[in-house]
Amino acid sequence: MHSPPLDSSPRPPGPRAAVRAAVVLAVPSVLLLLLVAASWQPLMSLDGDIARTTHRWAVDEPGVTRAARVLTDWVWDPNTMRVLGAVAVVWLLWRHGQRLLAAWLVVAGASGTVVQQGLKAAVGRERPVWPDPVDSAHYAAFPSGHAMTATVVCGLLLWLLRLYGAGRLLWLASLAVAVVSVAGVGLTRVWLGVHWPTDVLGGWLLGALTVALAVASYERWGGARRG
Repeated sequence: MHSPPLDSSPRPPGPRAAVRAAVVLAVPSVLLLLLVAASWQPLMSLDGDIARTTHRWAVDEPGVTRAARVLTDWVWDPNTMRVLGAVAVVWLLWRHGQRLLAAWLVVAGASGTVVQQGLKAAVGRERPVWPDPVDSAHYAAFPSGHAMTATVVCGLLLWLLRLYGAGRLLWLASLAVAVVSVAGVGLTRVWLGVHWPTDVLGGWLLGALTVALAVASYERWGGARRG
């Protein structure tokens, strides 16, 4: 069976898969949040060991560190990701007149940002501090805003491609770019010493949970009324 062209009308699948994914992702997300908020010592020790090792590497490899700063500050920066999301919204409105779906994407992205900032304020985790820092960042550490934003935007864009029947080559290429971007931005944040590893893991999990909830809710309530 051939996939429909990319400009065909969206055909949302049933919401069950997204609901199952949300349930599966909620468990480790909440568990990690509780452990970090409680400063569970075994996890804090592991965080510190990994962070000290990667920071030592970052100091010893200035070329790699410069590349990591370019990637994290420009290519995978949250603002870059939000621009990609905005382009998708404009495409939906301009090419397809999908007002409801466009609004859904905006709300999903905004919800991810609200959750991220709310948890940062609630947990109040301090960022790593080094005598010889290679980069700097501000505000609380958990969860990583870079990691969570990249996960939310890339996840929603991949879902949108599936929704519109993207061809196999486009889908695989987009999936590869998304995986590299989400993994890469998380690794650069740890490498540059501005996040603990569990900050990044929390960003990945919470971002994926946000996507799963957004997809499930749209497929449950928005799919039948789209447009």
